[in-house]
Parts: sequence; C-alpha cells; structure tokens
Amino acid sequence: MALPFYASPQADAGYDVSDYRAVDPLFGRLEDAKAMVARAHELGLRVIVDLVPNHTSDEHEWFRAALAAAPGSPERERYMFRDGKGPDGSEPPNNWESVFGGRAWTRVTEPDGSPGQWYLHLFDPKQPDLNWELPAVREEFESILRFWLDLGVDGFRVDVAHGLIKEAGLPDWDAELHLLGAGLKGESTDRRPPMWDQDGVHEVYESWRRILNSYNETGDSAGDRIMCAEAWVTPVERAARYVRETEFHQAFNFDFLETHWHADKLREVIRASYAANDSVGAPTTWVLSNHDVVRHASRLGLPIDQPRPNGIGAEDPQPDAELGLRRARAATTLMLALPGGAYIYQGEELGLPDHTTMPDEVRQDPTWERSGHTEKGRDGCRVPMPWEADRPGLGFGPGEQTWLPQPESYRALAADRQAGVPGSTLELYRRMLQVRRELGMGQGSLLLEESTGDVVRMVNDAREARVQVVANLGTDPVDLPNGAQVLVASGDLDGTRVPSDTAVWFTA
Repeated sequence: MALPFYASPQADAGYDVSDYRAVDPLFGRLEDAKAMVARAHELGLRVIVDLVPNHTSDEHEWFRAALAAAPGSPERERYMFRDGKGPDGSEPPNNWESVFGGRAWTRVTEPDGSPGQWYLHLFDPKQPDLNWELPAVREEFESILRFWLDLGVDGFRVDVAHGLIKEAGLPDWDAELHLLGAGLKGESTDRRPPMWDQDGVHEVYESWRRILNSYNETGDSAGDRIMCAEAWVTPVERAARYVRETEFHQAFNFDFLETHWHADKLREVIRASYAANDSVGAPTTWVLSNHDVVRHASRLGLPIDQPRPNGIGAEDPQPDAELGLRRARAATTLMLALPGGAYIYQGEELGLPDHTTMPDEVRQDPTWERSGHTEKGRDGCRVPMPWEADRPGLGFGPGEQTWLPQPESYRALAADRQAGVPGSTLELYRRMLQVRRELGMGQGSLLLEESTGDVVRMVNDAREARVQVVANLGTDPVDLPNGAQVLVASGDLDGTRVPSDTAVWFTA
C-alpha cells in the first residue's frame, strides 16, 4: 500500500493534496509511478494507493479559486464556506474543534481586504474540507478514480472514509472527540457526532464501487480492483455498513486495534466483529498498527488499562520494551490466525517500537502545534524503518539523516540483523505468513472457544488443516494437549507449556 505521493506542500505528510493527478517531486514523477505499478505486477504484487477525499490542500487550484471568488460563488461552494456568527461575523459558524486541536474554522480575508467568511477544516487549516453535497465534487473524484485505475493501480485505501458528509445545518457538538474518529473520550451518547459517519456517505461509495466493478468486469489480469475504508466508526454494526456488497471490499477493524490486552475483551471484539460482518456477507479485516497510532510493540508495553496515548514523549512514562515486544508478537500471532484479511504496518515485522524519546523540536505532526504542545502526535510511529544497521540512515536512503530521526534501538532491529536469524521477529512474521498462505487460514472458518479466564482458545478450520490456537495472556503457563504439533510460536515454549504473553498455532 502506498501512502499519499501526490503533489503536496507536505503540511501533513502528504495528506494535504494540491494535485491528485501528479506525483510530488519529493517522490519522483508520474512516469515513476507507472513504472512502479508495472514492476509490482511483474512480481505478482498489487498496489493500493491512498486516496484523500475529505479535504484538499489550501494550495489546490480549487481552493485558490475559492479565495479569489466572492461569497456564494460556485468556486466557494466546492468547500464548506460559511458566514460567521455575531453582528460582524467574527465568531465561527459553530463550535466544532479540529481533530488536531483548536477550532475547526478559519476566517479568510476577502479579495477587497475585508474580514470575510469562515471555512471548515476538520484537520489542519491547510486542509479545507470539501463539500460532498455538490455534484461537481463527486464528479471530480470519480474522474480521479478512473485516472489511477487507468494507470493500473489495484485499488484505494480511502482516508477518513467516514467524514465526507456532514449533518445538515452543521449543528454544535459539545462532547469531546476522539482524535481520529467517531468515538468519544469516556462519554456516552446515542447521537453520532455531526461530522462523522453520516448516512449520506454511503451513496458516494456505492458510486465508487460501480466504477471499480466496471474495471473488474474487463476480465483482464488487472481485475479484482478493491477499496479499503479507513473508517473510525463505532459500534461495529455501523462499521459493517461500509463493507456491504455495494460499497467497500474491506474496512480496517479499529475496534480490534483499540482493544486492551485482556482475554475476555479480545474474545468479545473478535466475536462481535464476525457477527457484524457476517450480517452483511463481508470478511473482517484485522489490523494492530498504522501510521496514526502508537505502534503495538510500544502500546502493549504500557499499563494494560491505560487509554491509548496520542504519541509518547521523553518526559512521559516509557513503555516496557521487552514486555511490549513479547505481547506484540503474541498479538500478531493471534491476529494472523484469524480468518479474513490482515494488514501489516511497515516495520512491525521487525518489532519496531515508537520513537518515544524524539526531541520535540523535530516533530512535524500538526497535532503538536495545534494542541499547544499537549499532544505529541503521530511522528513516533512514522519514523523511517531500518534496513541495514551499518549504513547511514540505517539504509533507508542515500542521505545521512532521515526525515524523522531514528532511535538508537532501531539499529539492532534492522532487517539485515534479523534476516535468517531463528527466533527474530522478522523470521516469525515470515513463518506465520507462509503457514497462513499454505494452509489457507485466511479463508478458514473460526470456532472461538466460549470460555473465561486469561487464555484465548480458538480453532481455524482452514482449507488444508484444522489449526488450533492458544494465546496465553495470563501469568501462569498453559499446557498444550498431548500430541500437539507446533506450527508457530510467538516465543520460546517450556516443553509443551505456553508461557505468559505467548501465542501458539498447532495441530493435534
């Protein structure tokens, strides 16, 4: 999967797009993208590109035209421009806050120099929200889809898929928002936030699915074009609506990612996820880390019941690195035993932690500044991965420095230090993916044991074998049954005993 490589001022790591049909010079040229896709196909790989439809850059030609045009003009209608409140319009149209911190509205200066309207930006002021009620916006993105499909890409990961449509009237919202989605911080309400998960968004994705289907009907080798939703939506029953037959093929299971290291909570989220997705005839798509959250090798080294932090700094309580890695290996072993799709974030196959001691002066996430330096943000999980321990930049590129600094711990975790080393995290991932593919575990059926206690037990009735799984989240070792043939273990076993924070696949 390729993160945004479109032309961009890079105010938010490329999620502020100024031209959806161009490659930013940082990464090359459009011809390079074509060559990459062609070479990937030669190697039997598929390329899914990141599409950012909720907002553009403020340097996009559409927004520049909107600033130059008058209130009420067609150019401004493409975005969420509104008059301010108060006799002089000096107050924002509503009380919405940006997910990066601060208010979600910025006032513009009109072409004549007078204070003017306000525009909505659920993220940074350099990321103005588009007006998805406007047919011209929908037509433009349908054209963008076709542009990249014609170039040969195999699908799209859709950013903030739950955010395109806003509730009519843009009513105030007084509850505190989770940084990345529709959930709330410790509050309960039956009402959905007016900026997230509105029913009208599904009409957009139905039209996109029809476009992808038209490409899949050609019968050539470039079939099976897909869409995957980044939709931070709760409860799982509403999240499942995004993967109905007429919409997305997959949606990241963020409820699973957010679940604490408790056996009963993991059993419940697995059970609920299958029930919700089975109701719409869709597979479940599992994930444990991505570019927006603390990596699970660090997250699972924090106290179990602590809310997931939005970044970790040097002055914050530090994760237990050894415990975090052991739990992360066990968590991935559990995840990859589950039928359905699975996404692996770059570097987790090396056991990479977050950079939790990054100097504040090098932070680039808009969250850091917008929150008044109260939220560290996502830079810690976005550090370039280490390839070669003894090369400048740990082999990531030709330069001495990477765009975010790598912690010293990355040197020992570099790919060349782990390749071929029995027991390394890289070799564990390679083994799991090999067995999962050979046995057809992704297409299997799951029997999750109805039990309590600190052990998750389940059976994947895969195409080629009946694989049993034990994940021990407790403190006491757990015995495997007599005759168990171990296929995969996330850590060393004590004979036939599974230690704490260890997961095993076996046949009997």
